Amino acid sequence: MVATITLVGAAGDVDCVVEMARNLLLTNLYDHRRVSRKAEELARAVVKRLRAAGHQAWLVGGCVRDHLLGREPEDYDVATDALPDKVAALFENSFVIGPDFGVVLVRDGDAEVQVATLRSDHRYVDGRRPVSVTFVNDPRLDVVRRDFTINGLLMDPETGEVLDFVGGRQDLAEGLIRAIGDPEQRFAEDHLRMLRAVRFAAALNFRIEPRTLEAIRRQHKQISRISPERIRIELVRILTEGGARRGMEMMDETGLLAEILPEVAAMKGVPQPPEFHPEGDVWTHVLLMLELMQRPTTTLAMGVLLHDVGKPRTYRVADRIRFDEHDVVGAQMAVEIMTRLRFSSEEIRRVEALVRYHLRWRHVKHMRESKLKRFLAMEHFEEHMELHRLDCLASHGNLENYEFVRRKLEETPPEALRPKRLITGHDLIRAGYRPGPAFSVILREVEDAQLEGRVQTPEEALAFVLARFEPPEGRLREEVA
Repeated sequence: MVATITLVGAAGDVDCVVEMARNLLLTNLYDHRRVSRKAEELARAVVKRLRAAGHQAWLVGGCVRDHLLGREPEDYDVATDALPDKVAALFENSFVIGPDFGVVLVRDGDAEVQVATLRSDHRYVDGRRPVSVTFVNDPRLDVVRRDFTINGLLMDPETGEVLDFVGGRQDLAEGLIRAIGDPEQRFAEDHLRMLRAVRFAAALNFRIEPRTLEAIRRQHKQISRISPERIRIELVRILTEGGARRGMEMMDETGLLAEILPEVAAMKGVPQPPEFHPEGDVWTHVLLMLELMQRPTTTLAMGVLLHDVGKPRTYRVADRIRFDEHDVVGAQMAVEIMTRLRFSSEEIRRVEALVRYHLRWRHVKHMRESKLKRFLAMEHFEEHMELHRLDCLASHGNLENYEFVRRKLEETPPEALRPKRLITGHDLIRAGYRPGPAFSVILREVEDAQLEGRVQTPEEALAFVLARFEPPEGRLREEVA
């Protein structure tokens, strides 16, 4: 069976779409494991049905790699010689997501399996996708066009037999990330593979094979040709799937970091006051925090990476090394960086807050009760707590403020942090005040008094307002009378 397909436009950019869809399933560890088990069952059923229909079919790629390493696979892919329309016809709950590539998604509830027709790729021209592919029935031809040897393994799910045409099992045993064939060609075909090599090496604690590593170093500038969305997906996975510190170090060593995140690369060599940061420069501090992270959310991981990104721009030496307003500068830089990488508005907002408020922890023991409660009531405050804990552990090690806040949260019921408003703007209008900018000031002071326990009822709140803010003459006098 031979069929050649010429690719058109963005239809070929399937990897990004599939990755984005899969990321939606990773909401928490429990759900992920449940979905993974269902996906394994579905993959086995898909292989069985394809073979019953007279087609070749194997598990392929990452699920085989993880199975051989004793790890729980994140997802399951199937390779077959069946053409996409045949695959779609065999499975009712399926749809073609990459007809040019022969990719079909088969779903069962919240589990899904990607089924791809065996293919051979032709010439690449844009560092992302081939101009055409040929569907084939020889699995060897399909494997040799893939990225790394450890991802080029096929397995029969019934017998456990593994087809290895590229030495992937040996590289698994030796802990190596090795490009299939000529690494220069592999990375010239798809530049994102350079970042994927770093991700796999970091997550698996593997080494990048020397020729493969040197090819990345030579071609690292080509990563700028890849769409920000695809870079973002790989960057987030490097930061959240384990080995974040090593991933960042390898990005730096290969030159990828300076291309993707020059603002982060600028942290290297920026000294810090030793009385607060005995660990060393800003880059060392961030690396230590990344190393300490445990299964972080995307926003926490980005917050850790960027919380001190403003320090290189604000560095000065006076009585000691200082970084004046690096929190404010860094928050704006974080917005610019994450916007450039096409993060969602919600993710940008959360990381901006993490960066902007990470210095506020210095003052928690001396805050007014109202200000402290507002701080504790911030959205996603658990991420602010973890960022501060990591910040302390990766520097001076003093967790007094962290423990102070933790005890305060234990002692304070949630409703005391976010109490229902005692009065509103409508109440102020009925009392004779004219709407205007002063309303926000008045209501803010009422909320302060409420949080501090000085007023507890609407009547007390209104009396508090009347005593502190001069009302207009006339109407209020008549109502009071």
